[in-house]
Amino acid sequence: MCGISGLLSQTSVSTDSVRTMADALQHRGPDDSGVWTDSECGIGLSHRRLSIIDLSPSGHQPMASASDRYMLVFNGEIYNHRDIRKALESEGASQEWRGHSDTETLLAAIDSWGLKATLGRTTGMFALALWDKREGTLSLARDRFGEKPLYYGWAGGVFAFASELGSIRTLSGFDNPVNRAALSTLLSRTYIPAPLSIYQNIYKLPPATILTVTRDAVAKPRTQPLQEGQRDGANLKTYWSYRSVVQAGLGDPISSLEEATDAVEAGLREAVSSQAVADVPVGAFLSGGFDSSTVVALYHAVTSGQIKTFSIGFEEAGFDEAVYAREVADHFGTDHHEMYVSATDALAEIPRLPQMYGEPFADSSAVPTHLVSAFARRHVTVALSGDGGDELFGGYNRYLHAPRLWGSLSRLPAPVRRSLAGAGGRLPDTAWTILGSIAARRRRPPFFGSKVKKALRTAARAQGLDDVFASLLDEWHLVNTPVLGVDSHQRPALDMDLGAGAPDAVRMMYADAVSYLPDDILAKVDRAAMACSLETRVPFLDHNLAAIAARVPLEHKIAGASTKHVLRQVLYRHAPRELFERPKAGFALPLGPWLRGPLRDWAEDLLDPSRMRQEGYLDPAPIRTRWKRHLDGTAEDTPALWAVLMFQAWLRENGPA
Repeated sequence: MCGISGLLSQTSVSTDSVRTMADALQHRGPDDSGVWTDSECGIGLSHRRLSIIDLSPSGHQPMASASDRYMLVFNGEIYNHRDIRKALESEGASQEWRGHSDTETLLAAIDSWGLKATLGRTTGMFALALWDKREGTLSLARDRFGEKPLYYGWAGGVFAFASELGSIRTLSGFDNPVNRAALSTLLSRTYIPAPLSIYQNIYKLPPATILTVTRDAVAKPRTQPLQEGQRDGANLKTYWSYRSVVQAGLGDPISSLEEATDAVEAGLREAVSSQAVADVPVGAFLSGGFDSSTVVALYHAVTSGQIKTFSIGFEEAGFDEAVYAREVADHFGTDHHEMYVSATDALAEIPRLPQMYGEPFADSSAVPTHLVSAFARRHVTVALSGDGGDELFGGYNRYLHAPRLWGSLSRLPAPVRRSLAGAGGRLPDTAWTILGSIAARRRRPPFFGSKVKKALRTAARAQGLDDVFASLLDEWHLVNTPVLGVDSHQRPALDMDLGAGAPDAVRMMYADAVSYLPDDILAKVDRAAMACSLETRVPFLDHNLAAIAARVPLEHKIAGASTKHVLRQVLYRHAPRELFERPKAGFALPLGPWLRGPLRDWAEDLLDPSRMRQEGYLDPAPIRTRWKRHLDGTAEDTPALWAVLMFQAWLRENGPA
């Protein structure tokens, strides 16, 4: 795991500028650094290294290919690089290897097969930049699911790229304004989806794509994200399609639950086995939930030694899940490390979020994710994570409830739906949360009431399941965005297109996998872990396992009220189901009460109406209305307010000069 950065200019390149870009990424790679420039060609590449495989100097980057045609900076891991070496040797394309790093293997494969063909044969997570000396082109590429970040764009008169925005911000003359469309999306979804970034003319490279640029592209900044194809010195193309994988799986389903369980277990076992390899200590996050427990179960099965696991708990009543992790750790006999976090500990991390993420990011679980990462880093350099299981195997409750909700609503005439929505909307959020808890005979999360009222508003106007699903992901659904200078109702469309006949729940899972997963979940984990120089790996996102998951029929993913049903069967082969018979719990913080208590003064300062008016990005009126309702306890608006607060906090630290 590393940090990469660089620039392409129509004039000579300053080595100091390229080195400064790298220095901004030191937390991503504290073990080594390197800079390579060719002023005549206007290219500069820089690298910060966190040594994981081949700790010797032979893994130093930027790295030249044996042919001297290519220069590469690479962030990530190629888990099957030994197999790629064997394939190269069998084809007679072997060379005198300098070391055993996957970066050297990748360069040799590119020399023999080309970039696109090589990426198609890799299993791994990565972001890379490749300079082709012969063609005079710079190629940027990102892994299939977007585990590793990569920004690119135009700033300070050059074309630049980096693992994080903070590196690009170091460029002399950087003055890119805030992208208001991206800000509007942030307030709606609580994250900024690719290809947008918070800055105009700076973009996220989408997963599974290759962007190739020449010096001609430098003089033609793009005010809109690049579309697939070639234009004005820039060529964007995909090398893998998750849509195609899901469609192929729907056309070739696994017949029985037992066969599906066998296939998923074998695929996950292989993924865990390959990702547990490193020249440094490796461990695993363990929350006690299905996903992390399944990863730990198979990690335990494929290793002969005692594995290290890590969890944190919260002192606040109702938010402590550490006890469940401890029970799972006891069952598998792990070397378990547990840390309890107070409100003071968590609150101390909040001011660090703007710097940690580089752009406003409003998933509040970033705080506990960073805390557990920093805790794990005391003992290991690599941690396996259970992320991705929900999107691939149907774990979110919305996959269960949204189709049922629309199935019921669609049978009612529109006037009736509007009447029900009007009546239900008059109940406070807290009342819906209490009623839901009584009806379900278990504690409902604090956002439950607001979600019910949002569903009621949707019911009044929805014309299909797509509207219902979109409403669940939009904190300003059917109301004007408070962002000034943009279309008040415009939102980026969700990609749910799998063709005719795809089940609605599968379409929702696909939409989450190509947006929410890379731009929220994976971004959260990457920045939170890399801020303390911890590499995280995600076995569920092995693309071979994803192809198996796509073949598992929906009835084996969601069986009655059982989500992730096939994954449960895998886990139950290794641990008693009694360990896991409890409601699904997220990595949540008690932010709602904190905003009414210890965070209130901080929030009041950021939500000052006169300051917001002076800044000119947000209309304070609707924001203050939601803030007042939240303080009064008549509404639970924490997600919407947290997105505003994260932007305001970011603006003070990282906004335009």
